[in-house]
Amino acid sequence: MNRRLFIGGCLGLCASGVAVPAALRWLNVQEDIIEMELGSGTATIQLFSDLAPNHVARIKMLVQSKFYDGAPFSRVIDGFMAQTGDPVKNTRFDSLTLPKLSAEFNHMPFERGTIGMARSRNPHSACHQFFITSARTQFLDQNYTAFGKVTAGMELIEQLRRGDAEMGTVMNPDVIKRMRLVTIGVA
Repeated sequence: MNRRLFIGGCLGLCASGVAVPAALRWLNVQEDIIEMELGSGTATIQLFSDLAPNHVARIKMLVQSKFYDGAPFSRVIDGFMAQTGDPVKNTRFDSLTLPKLSAEFNHMPFERGTIGMARSRNPHSACHQFFITSARTQFLDQNYTAFGKVTAGMELIEQLRRGDAEMGTVMNPDVIKRMRLVTIGVA
């Protein structure tokens, strides 16, 4: 074998070892966008798989299975957050049997439009419910897993029916018509 050809091939393999993973990360980011259709319009959500890969994988799996379609925003507290994720219909997944997620606390601040996983007092109990903050909520920082951000349509979230002042329980809640992963085409 020609020595130059061999060295050139080795350099090409080394370069692809750097370029291919970078390209795959870029492709992954392109699929980390969700459109959430509400009765009043569509909100766009950017997921951050680099900050909370297990939470993003869970959300993407549930979105692809149409788990959230028809789910109510059953808890909405004015100036704080809107929570959803309890399905009102039978889905492929029984939310009671889904494994709990270990916390993936990160540096992302909980500010207007940040999306986090709801959980019990146990930090490793998140499963399928999520919330969207409507204001800066610093006490949630690094205590709840932040995994996404509303990038368009936050005004639609802020227009959701509010719940009672104590617990935020909504009597006649707005629902998610449908959620879909969006693949952005490259021009």
